[in-house]
Amino acid sequence: MTEVPVARRKADTLYFQLAGEIAHAIATGVLQAGEKLPSIRKLSSQRQVSLSTVMEAYRELEDRALIEVRPQSGFYVRSKPTALFSPELTQPPQSPSDVVIDPMWLPATLARLHDIKIDFGFAILAPALFPNQQLQRLLAQVTRQDPDLIADYGRPAGDVELRRQIARRSLNWGGQFEADEILITQGAIEALNLCLRAVTQPGDVVAIESPAYFGLLQILESFQLKALEIPTHPQTGISIEALEFATRNGEVKACVLLPNFSNPLGSLMPDENKKRLVELLAERHIPLIEDDLYGEFYYKGERPRPAKAFDKEGNVMLISSFTKTVAPGFRIGWVVAGKHHQKIEQLKFINTFSNAMPLQRTIARFLESGGYDHHLRRLRRACHEQVGHAVTAIERSFPADTRLYVPQGGYVFWVELNAAVNTLLLLQQALKEGISFTPGSLFSPSHSYGHCLRICCNETWSDRHERAIERLGELIQQQIGRALP
Repeated sequence: MTEVPVARRKADTLYFQLAGEIAHAIATGVLQAGEKLPSIRKLSSQRQVSLSTVMEAYRELEDRALIEVRPQSGFYVRSKPTALFSPELTQPPQSPSDVVIDPMWLPATLARLHDIKIDFGFAILAPALFPNQQLQRLLAQVTRQDPDLIADYGRPAGDVELRRQIARRSLNWGGQFEADEILITQGAIEALNLCLRAVTQPGDVVAIESPAYFGLLQILESFQLKALEIPTHPQTGISIEALEFATRNGEVKACVLLPNFSNPLGSLMPDENKKRLVELLAERHIPLIEDDLYGEFYYKGERPRPAKAFDKEGNVMLISSFTKTVAPGFRIGWVVAGKHHQKIEQLKFINTFSNAMPLQRTIARFLESGGYDHHLRRLRRACHEQVGHAVTAIERSFPADTRLYVPQGGYVFWVELNAAVNTLLLLQQALKEGISFTPGSLFSPSHSYGHCLRICCNETWSDRHERAIERLGELIQQQIGRALP
């Protein structure tokens, strides 16, 4: 009797057939990237099959790289690698430049906020993504238990309970600092201001990523600092080799970087590069101001370590905030300033003296209760799904020569268009139709990247977002068409 081939026996099994049906739904777009699949128990009940059959089907789909399991959450359709090419290492000017931001851009854009229907421009997450009711209850509880907190100015260093919680959380990535080494600030913006004031003077040169967050450029301009743009790769971040060359002559007085899911590129610097970065700057006595604002927004695996994890000299000033992750209205940030701690505490005393004690204590209780970690898991899932939907829509609607890199975390990414496209003009057209994004030239003191744009995925994806991306694709095609001879 002829033996039935193993492959055929597998194909005849119930779990393999079930896996095939789900795979077909994924291939045809019925199930989309980031979408959650039914639980094993629920699908078992729906299809009237055993739990083991569903488990084997899901394992088969995992082996095909079609779905992924997320701890304590369930099974999700896996994001497909983008069919578009990734941008390459940026090539900014090699000389420092004065920073001059168009003074009319921000007021003009803010004036039109009420007309914006779909916002891909501002890196501000939708209110529905935050634990507002939980924080409201905790705030009421905190002020009820200690009414005098409302009349408490606090100390420049900040609430000791909050600083202890931050120090405890740092153990997750190898942080070795204590509560007394932490200073609470008015968001990450104040922390960045204080750090730059502590280590630079007007006219100094500061090395930055290229492209770089335009908020940083505005701060550099206000302090009359020069910016030296360093070539940066969308996947691995700043070029250590280029930074090594740029810092040989002693002209650079500080370096400001976002190694974890940078804004706007979304790049993630490998640990080996972080180590080399910290050693290089310590050897040349150049302070590193590390903005880790997006470090908690990783999609898979473990939280990426900040460069601060490799700091043995106290040369790295680590900045972060709860503004992006949990409570924008509280404006609670923090900095671990290493050997610059005393100077920055003095500047904090002069600048704003302290933060609101009830708000600090509320965040401390939220961290202590475990609510923060639970919230972060949901927030990461939401951002991952939103980015996945946006990338898929761009693949369908933008020209085939579009370049983008799909980040491993965060909720912003960089899109490089045909050189014939002017994204400032594109924004003017898009705003007329209620669609916003951020043009690339705003992320460079040399006004490079005029054909690029940043997309922010800041709210739950819908058909309206899909249509907005489709419309942007049409406007881009029109610009390219007009530029053809």
